[in-house]
Amino acid sequence: MLLETLLLITAFTGSILAGIIDLKTTEIPDEIPYVMAGIGIIGNLVKSYLLGTYTPILLSFLVGLLFLGFGFLLYFTGQWGGGDAKLLSAIGFLLPQYPAVKSFFPFPMSFFFNVFFVGSVYMIGYILVMSFFNRKIWTQFIGDFKASARELLLLNLGIVIFLVLFGIFTVNYLQIVSVNEMLVFGSIVIGLTVGLFTLWRFGKTVEVVGFKRKIKVSELKEGDVLDESKLWEGLTKEQVKKIKKSGKKTAVIKEGVRFAPTFALALLVTILLGDIVVWVVGLV
Repeated sequence: MLLETLLLITAFTGSILAGIIDLKTTEIPDEIPYVMAGIGIIGNLVKSYLLGTYTPILLSFLVGLLFLGFGFLLYFTGQWGGGDAKLLSAIGFLLPQYPAVKSFFPFPMSFFFNVFFVGSVYMIGYILVMSFFNRKIWTQFIGDFKASARELLLLNLGIVIFLVLFGIFTVNYLQIVSVNEMLVFGSIVIGLTVGLFTLWRFGKTVEVVGFKRKIKVSELKEGDVLDESKLWEGLTKEQVKKIKKSGKKTAVIKEGVRFAPTFALALLVTILLGDIVVWVVGLV
């Protein structure tokens, strides 16, 4: 249907534009998700009229508002910026359903799950690329990892003890697995533990070294996020002026992973592959 194609093109165009601007400025202009949401509501209203049913417009509001609520839950817990929440919601208003996608879940759910799956891969790639442009991150990480090696050793020791006891019970008494299967399972668990621990420590290093900067108050500008701020909300012009008049000489500002490009990537993955989680599990 031509109307559905236009709504999809709007979602792609808006999310790509928002992603480019986010990468350049760390801010998503409110106008982009507002226009996307407006087009989504009007488009689904027209679709309801053409099909003679209220279903499209009701789904548009339902999915859009649910996405908005979840997005702002992440915003108020300091995980997302307000622009990310609005962009997720705008795509929900635009595409509450899309029949061309072969998915186990309805289209909105597939897209929702894909946002976080693709987002996880994107964030790992983002911080790795960032670390190659800031050599201090690797220096700090190596020192931090050496200092926390004892924690990792104790963690793995605890896991080994648990696996040995669990293995003795399941192999000798329940007899539901063999010794070889238990060894493979144990090796995978320990490998995942080391990998996740390393990734966690690396992420903390990037957060401290790469995402926080101490600057002169005179260098503060609109859109900067103070480290003390619990919300990912940039300073307004009035707030910048107030801080500059306060007499403070320095301020610590923070950045985060510029997440907006994930929405366009997740949308593309959903259209081409459907449920990426189901697809990956199927490969495994």
